[in-house]
Parts: sequence; structure tokens; C-alpha cells
Amino acid sequence: MRLGFHTSGLQNHRLAEALELIATHGYQVAALTLDVMHLDPYRSTPAEVREIRARLDALGLGVTIETGARFLLDPGTKHEPTLMSRDRAARARRLDFYSRAARVGAALGAEVVSFWAGIDPAPGPDSFGWLCEGVGLACAAIRAEGLAPAFEPEPGMAVATPAGYLALARALGDAGPDLCLDIGHLYVTEPDEPLASIPTLGPRLRQVHLEDMRRGRHEHLLPGEGDVDFRAVHSSLAAAGYPGPVCFELSRHSHMAPQALARCRDAWARARD
Repeated sequence: MRLGFHTSGLQNHRLAEALELIATHGYQVAALTLDVMHLDPYRSTPAEVREIRARLDALGLGVTIETGARFLLDPGTKHEPTLMSRDRAARARRLDFYSRAARVGAALGAEVVSFWAGIDPAPGPDSFGWLCEGVGLACAAIRAEGLAPAFEPEPGMAVATPAGYLALARALGDAGPDLCLDIGHLYVTEPDEPLASIPTLGPRLRQVHLEDMRRGRHEHLLPGEGDVDFRAVHSSLAAAGYPGPVCFELSRHSHMAPQALARCRDAWARARD
């Protein structure tokens, strides 16, 4: 496994400096959230993308592409529009974003783009079909740029749990996405042992997000502030044969990014002992 950190947790740093911090603290992967302050896919020039690619290479950092920017598409409404937006033109804007994100990722040498469904504004009999259509289109847009799509179940969204992802994957078959699993979310959505599903999910895993979290409460926390058993997380992922990135996601900790980087690194080192 390769340890990573989300750039969404370094929003007060210029991207080049954020990448240097990630590398200096011993991380191997930058989980790059394309956003207004970090390689905005609507405004960044090819030269700027090449500069960041050169910086990644010089620092020896791998990169994954994250698409959780809050207000990039709509400055007035968080995360909207989404794949669940019933207005086709609005959903097309989300799909265009995924295509642009994958294009930037290809130029940076990334292999995977993670994404989620969004909140369903009108749950009903058409919801699952609408979900499948949207996710299928997203996967096709990402694959068209040569990257792998990884779908993240997100509490409160149309697909909130691993079980929901598996139902989606079965419906889409080969056209469906791999899995981006956020470990903290399992402590919110799973009523029993949070990590019990990892052996089943292991073959589908393409990306893992990590943070501390309290049972039943969707709030990304620093290690030591919640209920996540990091040693058990490491053991479960290792037993499942997962070889990929494990990236800490702390988008509300930019004000203390250097300290958060150190604390997460040390927590994962202890988990590996």
C-alpha cells in the first residue's frame, strides 16, 4: 500500500508547495482534488499542468484525481449539479467536469479518477435507472481519457454504502466502476463491524480514503479523535491483498495542514507496526 494525502486538506497552500509538503512528510501519493485553487480544469493552461507533472515526477509522487470540489460547478450550491440532477443539461455539466478531470489526470500520469453519485433530489421509481445511466456515462467519459473510474459510496447520497455500490456494479457489469472506499464512512453507515465488508470488496478496490470518524457521525477527523481502528484497517486491507493508495482526506484541516500531515503519517506508521 502507498500512503497518500488529499490536496483538499492543503487549500491554503499553492499546489506546488502543497506537493512539496506531502513529499517532505514521507507520503508517496498526492490525491489531487481539482478545484478553483488547484489546477482548476476550466482555467488551468497546458503549461501549468506540465509544470505540476514535472513537480510530481521530481518529488517521486504518484497522483490520483479526486472530484469532490464543493463549489466548482455552482458557486451557490455545494456539490451541485450531480449525476442525480434530473435536468439533463445540469448533469451534462457534471459529466463534462469528469471528462476534463480525466484529461488533466492523463497529462499528470494518474491512473484513476474517483467520483460519487450525489444526493437524489427526487427519490422515486426512476432513481435507480437514472443512477445507473449517470454512472455509466461517467465511467465512459473517464475511460475515454484512458483512466479508470472508481466510485465512492458517500453517506447521504444516492449510493451511501458498500451494499449500494455492489448493487450498482451488478447492474452495470463490465461498464461499471471500480470501488473507491472511504474507511471512515464505514463507521457511519455499517450497523455491525465496520470493516467486515473489506474481504468481499477487496477485488474491486481501486482507491482507499482514510480519516478518523465517530460512529454514526459523518465528520472527517484527525487520527485519535474518533473510533477508527487504524491497525485493524491496515490488517484488513493487507489481508484483502489491496496494493494501492491509502489517502488521508481532511478537507477541513487546511488551517493546520503541516500538523495534520505529520499526525496522519505517524498514525499510519503505528498501524503498520
